[in-house]
Parts: sequence; structure tokens; C-alpha cells
Amino acid sequence: MRILVINWQDLRNPLAGGAEVHLHEVFSRIARRGHDVTLLCSMFDGAAGVETVDGVKVVRHGSRSLFNYIVPRMYRRIGGGTFDVVVEDLNKIPFFTPLFVREPLVGIGHHLFRTSIYRETNPIVASYVFGMEWLALRLYARRGMPFLVNSPSTLEDFAHHGVPRDALTLAYLAVNHDLFRLTGVAKSTTPLIGCFGRLKRYKSIEVLLRALPAVLEQVPALRVVIAGEGDDRPRLEQVTRNMGLNDVVRFTGFITAEAKVDLLQRIWWKVATSVKEGWGLTVTEANACGTPVIASDVPGLRDAVRDGDTGVLFPYGDSGALAATLVRLLRDSGERERMSRNALDYAATFTWDNAAATTLEVLERVCRREGQGAGNSR
Repeated sequence: MRILVINWQDLRNPLAGGAEVHLHEVFSRIARRGHDVTLLCSMFDGAAGVETVDGVKVVRHGSRSLFNYIVPRMYRRIGGGTFDVVVEDLNKIPFFTPLFVREPLVGIGHHLFRTSIYRETNPIVASYVFGMEWLALRLYARRGMPFLVNSPSTLEDFAHHGVPRDALTLAYLAVNHDLFRLTGVAKSTTPLIGCFGRLKRYKSIEVLLRALPAVLEQVPALRVVIAGEGDDRPRLEQVTRNMGLNDVVRFTGFITAEAKVDLLQRIWWKVATSVKEGWGLTVTEANACGTPVIASDVPGLRDAVRDGDTGVLFPYGDSGALAATLVRLLRDSGERERMSRNALDYAATFTWDNAAATTLEVLERVCRREGQGAGNSR
């Protein structure tokens, strides 16, 4: 098959996150099976306009802020109408592909922002994103566009907003087990917890910061590492200074994958405080490194964390509940070790090979249904 994937960013973009990891892991595997895969995405400083990355032809054009407006033109320029199937990654602002794509379409849905977008940006921008997502869902549902979703929570959310259940296929996110694994790095000898990922407002990391004073009264040796980059970092650093936590909290900025694996093994618990996730890729990454997770009881995270087994859920935004949970678990090494073992076993069940196989099955089924001759490698 000739497959076109449309997404805002590629994995090499400095702003890449879980969605880009997912696309890279899944479609590089599909390319290795002999299929011709092209990814259309936005440009970033220092990037090549066209390059091949792990078998996927990456075509970059236009700035991130205006990329959705140039997608129809770029689609035509790179051979729109000659692909066997086109895949749209729905992430915040949609591309409205049914309005201009001539080939069969498949969507990938990580999670719907809906009203949670108002926690991320100002009301004007949030209303724009909310409205675009609402319009797209109505369009995609009316066209019967099939979607691959990565958690039961996301599947229910799409179904609730009108996408037919028979158009939804669950394909779990996974981790690269060759990278995210136990490498012999020992746990910190003193209490250490961490947050990992893009620093965005909807990640709600201030919930953890507000919990720390109460935790420090009981566990004064606690230290916190916040690894990742994002536009919410300046605000979070200011909150940290205002609370007098500079000696407790360390912001690392961007770190390499190897450094991330080392840190995930060193920390006692990973903390995830988001208002909503599609799944929570860093949860499974932590589990694969033997680290259990304390997370908000919200869509996506409640799928990735098996409460009381591989981690613990707390009510979203409740810093008091988070503080009490941290104090209890930081003092209980037996519980941490039990959940660490369970986390390793749970993470092992999620593989990118399975995710790629499910994705390819859906693409081939859609092509057969549309009479496009799926399964022919070119």
C-alpha cells in the first residue's frame, strides 16, 4: 500500500510528544513490512524539507502555527489522489481531511480536548480549538470515518460524541522495550519522585507542587525532578520559587531518551497530574523501568494505571489527597516493591508490534472496503 499520514509534527521536532512517538513506532514497522509510508508535517528550525527516517518519508512544510491551512495544497503537491489510504492524526485542531482527500480515510484519536482545552490557553484560542474539534467530529461521524483509538476512555469519548462504535478500533500504545527496561541503575537512596513529559498547563503539574509542603513535613528528605520542556515551564518555575521549593524541585529541561531511562529507574514513584490523557505513554515507560505511578483518576490515566496494582489513582486536582498518598507510599517500601513487580509485568503486555499489526489490519480493511486494492506493496 501507499500510505499518507498527516500530523502536526514528526518525532524529530523539538515539540514532539507521545503522539509523535506513536506514529513513528507504528508506521516505521508498517514501512518495514514493505509498505510505502509518507508523513506530511510542519517544518522546524534546522530540519530538512524531505528526509527518510526509519523507512518513512517525512515531508515538512510550513510553520506549525499555520500548518493546517496549507495541508490541502501540500496534499495535492505530493500526489494526493494516488495513495491507497490517508491517515489523519487528530490532535487539537483537525485537518478536515474528508473535505479534500480523495482516498479512503482513517483517523487516529489520542484523546478529545473538549472543555479541557480551556485549562491550556486563553478563552479565545480555546474556543477556536473547541469549535474546530466539535465541527470535525460532526463531519467525521457523518462520513462514517473509521478511527483507531488508544484507550477504552478515548473510545467511549468518541462514541459519546457521535462516532459510531463500529467505526472505532482500540489499538493500545506501547513502549520500546529495547530502550525502556531495567539496566541495573539503582533506586535513589533518598526519596525521589518525578514528572516526565511536555510542560503544558493541562498536565497540571502545579497540583504536585501544591502538595509538596505537606509531604515535606513528614518526609523532609524528599526531592522532585521535573523532566521535559514546554511553554508552561516559566510559570511552573515561578510557582516553585514563590513556594520556596527551589532546593526540593529540579527542572531538567529536555533530556535524552537514555537519560530518561536512567531517571525512571532512579525515582521511587512517577507522578502524573493531567486533567486528561489519551493513555499516558510516560506511565507505561515508567512501568517498563520498574517504577509504579501515582496519577489523576481521569480518562486515559485510569486506563494506563491499574489502581492498587501498578500504581495509585487520586482525585484530579486534589493536592491534599495527593500529599496523603505520597506520604503513605514513600514510607512503605514493601508496597513500592510489590507495585514495581506488577508494573514490569503489565508493561510487558504492550508492544509496538501489536499496535502496528492492529493499525495495518484496519488500513487494509478500509482499502478492501473501498476497492483500492489493499495489500499490494509498491
